Formats: sequence, C-alpha cells, structure tokens
Amino acid sequence: MDDHKDTNENPPGGEHQQDDSSHQHEHGEQDESDAESDEQRVEQELLEEEAHPAAESETVLDEQHEHAGHEGEGHDHGSHESHGEGHGGMHEGHEQMFRRRFFVSTLLSIPVLLYSEMLQEWLGFSVPAFPGSEWINPVFAVIVFAYGGMPFLQMAVPELKDRSPGMMTLISMAITVAFVYSLASVVFPTQSAFFWELVTLIDIMLLGHWIEMRSVRRASSAVDELAKLMPDTAERITDGGDTEEVPVSELSEGDLVLVRPGASVPADGVVEEGDSDVNESMITGESKPVSKDPGDEVIGGTINGDGSLRVRVGATGEETTLAGIMRLVEEAQQSKSKTQVLADRAAGWLFYVALAAAVVTAIAWTLAVSFDATVIERVVTVLVIACPHALGLAIPLVVAINTSLAARNGMLVRDRIAMEEARNLDAIIFDKTGTLTEGEHGVVDMATVEGVEEDDALALAAAVESDSEHMIARAIREAADEQDLTAPDATDFEAIKGRGVRANVDGNEVYVGGPNLLTQLDSEIPDHLRRFADEAGQNAQTVVYLVREGELIAAFAMADVIREESFRVVDTLHDLGIEVAMLTGDSQDVANAVADELGIDTVFAEVLPEDKDEKVQELQDQGKLVGMVGDGVNDAPALTRADVGIAIGSGTDVAVQSADVILVQNNPMDVVRLVKLSKASYRKMQENIVWAAGYNVFAIPLAAGVLAPIGILLSPAVGALLMSLSTVIVAINAQLLRRVDLSIPELPSGTPATDAQPAD
Repeated sequence: MDDHKDTNENPPGGEHQQDDSSHQHEHGEQDESDAESDEQRVEQELLEEEAHPAAESETVLDEQHEHAGHEGEGHDHGSHESHGEGHGGMHEGHEQMFRRRFFVSTLLSIPVLLYSEMLQEWLGFSVPAFPGSEWINPVFAVIVFAYGGMPFLQMAVPELKDRSPGMMTLISMAITVAFVYSLASVVFPTQSAFFWELVTLIDIMLLGHWIEMRSVRRASSAVDELAKLMPDTAERITDGGDTEEVPVSELSEGDLVLVRPGASVPADGVVEEGDSDVNESMITGESKPVSKDPGDEVIGGTINGDGSLRVRVGATGEETTLAGIMRLVEEAQQSKSKTQVLADRAAGWLFYVALAAAVVTAIAWTLAVSFDATVIERVVTVLVIACPHALGLAIPLVVAINTSLAARNGMLVRDRIAMEEARNLDAIIFDKTGTLTEGEHGVVDMATVEGVEEDDALALAAAVESDSEHMIARAIREAADEQDLTAPDATDFEAIKGRGVRANVDGNEVYVGGPNLLTQLDSEIPDHLRRFADEAGQNAQTVVYLVREGELIAAFAMADVIREESFRVVDTLHDLGIEVAMLTGDSQDVANAVADELGIDTVFAEVLPEDKDEKVQELQDQGKLVGMVGDGVNDAPALTRADVGIAIGSGTDVAVQSADVILVQNNPMDVVRLVKLSKASYRKMQENIVWAAGYNVFAIPLAAGVLAPIGILLSPAVGALLMSLSTVIVAINAQLLRRVDLSIPELPSGTPATDAQPAD
C-alpha cells in the first residue's frame, strides 16, 4: 500500500528526487518537533477518554454507524490498519501511556527511595551525601508528581464536577496532600515528610492502570489479529466470466468472487461452485478444517484449502461475522463489572470517611494539645493513608487473570457483568438440538430377525448406502465406522425417490428404506420388529428397514444423538446447585426421552422459536436467575431475555448480537467452566476489596490517634508499611486465581474430561 502511494506522489525523475533530498535535512528538526507535539496531543486525548468513558463509548459507536452508512467512501474494511486503529489501537494507546509513565516515574523514584532517611533506617543502609543531596527528594518527587500524578488529577475533575468522588478523587487527594505537606516540610522542617510515600503511591496507581489497560488490550488483540487475516483485495468474477482484482471495500452483496487454494475468503457468502476444506479455526476455534460444498456458507477471513471456490457475497464491511465479533469485543471493553463499580464506590466512601476523620482529628488534637505542627502531621497522615495502594490493584489484577483464563478456555465475554451474574444462576436452559445433541441423526438402536447378527446387518446397510449423501445414509455409515465394521462391495446402486435405496451386494438385491419401501415391496414385518418400530415411534425416532431378497431382516432406529459431554454438564451443574431445563421444538415424547436420559429437571417441548423467550420468562417469574444456552440461530429472543445469554459457537451474527457470552468451541462443557470461573473470580475480587479497603478500618483510627492516650500512635512510616503490606497481599491473592480448577469431572464410564487451560 505504501509502495503504491510513494510511486504516485513521487514519479520517477531526477528533479523530484533532488528536491526531496534537499528538503530532507531542512524538515528534520520540524518533524521531530511535530512528532513530540503529536505524542503530547495523543496522551491528552487518551486522558480525556479515560476521564469520560461514557462519551468515549458513544463516540466509538457513532463512528461505527457512520462507517456502516458510508460504504465505499474511502473506508477500507479490509485494511489491516483501519481494524487495528479502530479497535485495539485506542486501548493500546492507553496501555503505552500508562506503561511509559510507570517506568519513567519508577526510575525517577529510585533516588527518592535511596535518600529517604526512614528507609535507610529500616533497611540499615546509607548512601553518600554531597552538596545539594538534600534536594534530591523534593526535586525528584516534584517531577514524579507532575509527570506520573497528573493523569489522576485530570481524571478526578469529571468526578468532582459530577459530585461523585471515586477512585481518581481519592488518589488525587492523597498525592496532593502528601505533595503539598512534603514541600512545606522543606521550608518549615517537621518530623517527617512524605516524599517516598508520594512517589510509591503514584507508581503503584500507574501500575494498576497499566495492568488494567493491558488486560483489555489483550482481550482485543486476538480479534485484531483476525482483522489482519482479511485480504486487502478480492478476485471478482465479471459478467463475461473473467476475473478482476478489486479492493475488498468495493465488493457488494451479490458479487461472485473466486477464492483460490490457500487464499483468504474476502467476505461472508455462500459457495456456488467448487468444493474444498476451509480452515475456520480463527473464528470458531475448531482446528479441523470444515468441508465446503455448493450451498454451504463461508466466513470472511477464513482460509481456503486445496480446492477452488466460487462464492456469492452475502455480507461485506460492518455486516460480516468478523466485524460483528469485533463490535462484541468493543462492547465488552466498554462495560464495567459490578465489582469494579463497587471498588469505585468504596473509594468514594473512603474519600468522605478520610475527610470526616481528618476534621475530627484536627478538632480533637487541637483541643488536646492546641494547634501546632503535630496536629497538621496527624491530619496529613490520615488523608494520605486513607488511599490504599491496594485498592487501585484489587480489581485490575483479578480482571487481567480472569480475561486470560476465559480466553484460553474458549469464552468470549461480551459484558463483564454477565461473567459475574453467572455465579448466581439458579437455572440454566439448554436448547436441545445442536447444544445438548449433535444436531445430526445417528443410529440409536437396532433389531434383527433370528439368524442375523447386528454387526452383519449394519455392515450390509452401510454397503447399500455407500453412494448416498442422505443424512440417514451418513448416519448408518458412521455407525458402521464406529463399530470398525467393513462394508462389503455394492454395485448397481439406485435411489428410489421417497422410499429409499437399493443395490446388489454379494449377488443379493438389498434395499434400505422407510415404511413406504415396505409397502412397495409388499414385505411382511415380523412381530418383534413391529414392536421395535412401535416403541421407536413413541419416542419420535425414525425407523428404517433392511430388506434382503424380499425378506425384512433388520430395523434401525434413528434419532438426534446426545452429545457425550451433555451427561457430564448436567451432572456437574446439579452438583453446583443449578437447575437444568431443556427447550426444544421437538415433540413431547422426544424431549422426555432425552431429558430422562440426561436427568434434566424441566422440559419445554413443542416450542416455536418465537415463543422460546416466554419459557425463559416463565422461570424468571418464579424468582429465578436464568441462563439460556443456545446456538444463536433460532434462540435470539431467548438469549436476549435471559439474565445471562450464552451462545455456543461464534460463527453466526445472531449469536454476536444476542448473547452475553460466546463459547467459541461448540462445547456445552464450557458452560460449567463459565460458572466456575465466575464464582472464583468474584470471590477473589471481594477478597481483594476487603484486603485493600479493610486495612483502613484499623489504619485511619490509629493515624487519627484514637489509642494515643495509651501510648499507641500510628506514625506515617508504619502507616506506609501497612499500606505496602496490603498491596502485596492483594497481588498474591489475585495470582491464586490461576489455580482455580476449571476441569469437568469424569463420567462413571471413565471418559476423560477435557483439560482446562491455565492463564498466561
């Protein structure tokens, strides 16, 4: 792209080249100045965005809508750069800003720590003094305050304007009081200054914001990598049958494109011609390539295999599945967990508590000893230690680890609140088809006449069905493969419309088909096979028959196969105290059969897609917090209605738009992992808030001098030590989240559970 741009702007010619070289040195200094100015401007914009998250969210969404409405007006949806800047760039900018300020401030803090008399006394070391060394602490502390502390002061302004003090106000109060008092101590010597407490407080808060921004950026970086997989150009097939290379942004719905072997699919669409295996792992997480034939849907950004495909474009730009997933991640980044809100609220409470305690301290000490430097020191101590370093890290640390664990275990969280609500679910409703079951027919039972072995009958049926692509034929062949049966050779295959198929096997004429086939062949049904068919019919199972040389010798019952994982999921959810319900449009008999086999508590059968949300409401009306698990195709209303909507598989736009959590792997076991991770993460967040804010319950009264009459008075140094200790405890406690057990218990048969993946 850049090469083309340079060529157009600077055509070959010695004159232009000479002009460029002559101006290069002239503009060098100006470019450096502009770059520095741009960096400062970007940082200022990032601080304003951090201070106004709501306005930022509206701006992002407005821009997305504007882009969607101006298709083809220079917004290249296939561009790598545009994707990166639109989604991950903003958060990466936040991360880089806080990281840069953290490292610079930490380096500048080292001289302050080394020349702190309190730390020297504690740790038993000394540093050489020299003329002017007494100015090291104030000078470097002023620089750290101006560079590292300024973001917090700027972000506190909106809180004060809204009269809702929170974390930024509390941090700003602490660092400002410590800063002013410490500078005053240089002019009016007191017993102690807060220079080292000031710089470490700023460093820790910068670290907390850096960690939070990194966790958010990492959540979006995987999607940004997906965006890079979108090709910049596509081969569009003209009306004359020729191909022309065009930018992806110029594709329109209905265009026919050629996707060569190894190339990326340029847009969502439907295969019109060709067959190939397509690698969809970057979208669905499924490593095995998916076979694509005419009529199958393909997703933009996926990688074509060895075959050549002609695809009719169905969606471009902001309407593609990939764009939908990126919007999902953007929404997740803009959301704020309830626990984070609680931490902000706790910071607001601490702000008022600190002010009240400072006022009471000032009055009490003035009455006791009259107003002097001791009173000021007590008040400052209360205000400074009221801001625990740990409160700035309590939630970001847990969120960072939670994000990593969720991503590595196939959970894409659209809303952080949904992750927290999952821990309180009273009931989870599963859609049956494609969620608890495979969504494809399989052989669930069979019966044969006397003298015919079941394996022989299944192998014979598989031979007859060897050339058929009907779903029943595939089910019979798969059943034979699972039993490691070798089907004999079949010849003269013929499909009998509406009845079944026939073929010659070992010189015998063999038929496979339904009841209509028996009517055509005028075959008698033995009594035990009739009873078998009647019982299968009561369970709404399909029955097909095997006829050899006019004699009915076997019957096969076909039904949607229950996933092996479903047994483990239901049992584990019951162990967690969660009611399990099933929702299906199938008959009551079919639903009951599946529910009885799985041990499901509540069954909703014969439900139309548009009525599924009413069943969710029915459980909610009973006072239950309800989760809904579906495939995101016919379950959108129910997913939206549920307290926590969980879509299995992220390959559909509807799943992206309607669910709170997307389970990338098409695996219901991840529902259990979601609940377990939700419980563990919330527990760690609560513990961290207690450790972070709880120390104030002891520190503030002691700093105020409640126990001074009995000789116990919290000095600023000890207060700082307690503050640091709470920070260490919070950090260690958050790391313990990595040890949470997300594995699923084994089945009684010994079937191994899928291993959970650790955090990075």
